[in-house]
Amino acid sequence: MTTAPATEPAENQTMIRLQRIWRSVSVPLVAVILGLIIGAFLLIASGSNPIAAYSALLKGAFGSPVAIQRTLEKATPLIFSGLAVAFAFKAGLFNIGAQGQLLIGAVVAAYVGFSFEGLPAVIHAPLALLIGGLAGALYGYIPGMLKTYTGAHEVIVTIMLNYVAINLTDYLADGPWKDPSPTNIVARTPKIFPSAQLPIINNIPTGFILALIAAIVVWWLLYRTTLGFEIRTVGLNSSAAQYAGIRVARMIILTMMISGLLAGLGGAVETLGIVGRFQPGFNTGLGFDGITVALLGKTSPFGVIPAALLLGAMRAGSNQMQFSAGIANEITDVITAFILFFVAADVIVKKLIRQRGVEDDRVTLSSGWSSH
Repeated sequence: MTTAPATEPAENQTMIRLQRIWRSVSVPLVAVILGLIIGAFLLIASGSNPIAAYSALLKGAFGSPVAIQRTLEKATPLIFSGLAVAFAFKAGLFNIGAQGQLLIGAVVAAYVGFSFEGLPAVIHAPLALLIGGLAGALYGYIPGMLKTYTGAHEVIVTIMLNYVAINLTDYLADGPWKDPSPTNIVARTPKIFPSAQLPIINNIPTGFILALIAAIVVWWLLYRTTLGFEIRTVGLNSSAAQYAGIRVARMIILTMMISGLLAGLGGAVETLGIVGRFQPGFNTGLGFDGITVALLGKTSPFGVIPAALLLGAMRAGSNQMQFSAGIANEITDVITAFILFFVAADVIVKKLIRQRGVEDDRVTLSSGWSSH
């Protein structure tokens, strides 16, 4: 008597994978749709045409190669800052300090870019990126070390360090590292040398390619290495991790340093590939937007990419919407806020799409607010 081949388990596994993919993308996708719908009602209430507004938004974000380049430039630092916040989340840490770490990385990369003259491009640009990233990592080390050895909460420490970074970079840009050109009257560093600039290849910024590589590396580190397993174990239950022999203190410090490294790289890419110098105000909010990107991407390294592209497209297209449809570009911030609301209040979205049993995919911040 012959038996049929056992194909059902393989089919079941495929269905399980598809269900997991759907559960991971459905809540953010529906949240985006709901945010756009509410934005449309707000536009109607203000006497504007939502179809014309969204058409202008899309045109400004994807309507030409230059528009696509602008979108990618807007999204690139958001990918890095989103990865920074998402990586810390995996260890149960809430890194509010991505903004400060990004600023430190940006100003240090600018210093390397304008002070190291005569280096070939193959050395100068990678060196500026590396030193900017390491500066962010060192700045991330501070809250990790204070949490480990003094019990200071990373949220409070990183918020304070953000203000330190803002004022420190303002001082450097308006003091010892200020552009000495006679025509310069604003606080900013000199322009970086061409050898330190990140090139743009066929309207694709090199920084965006580096951001995609960083997302792949972060995914591999978290899900394919022993270190990543230990980091995720600490995030799930630090007491159980310590009982299992994992050095929790080391994981906390290392996680904050890697998170700071990613944020610092985001600042360095912004300086070397987009702005061309450090100027206070050009980097405002990029680190804080990383929290939005990480939540919208469900703290997944690959989920961060479309989330950053969405925000980058909205930022890039908002000016076109303002010029073509006469709508203030702040409406994009309102839409983003509603999208984030629906992502955070995912119970509402799950009821709308009738999801069940998706507790394993929920973003949980409770471990980040507890003491380790």
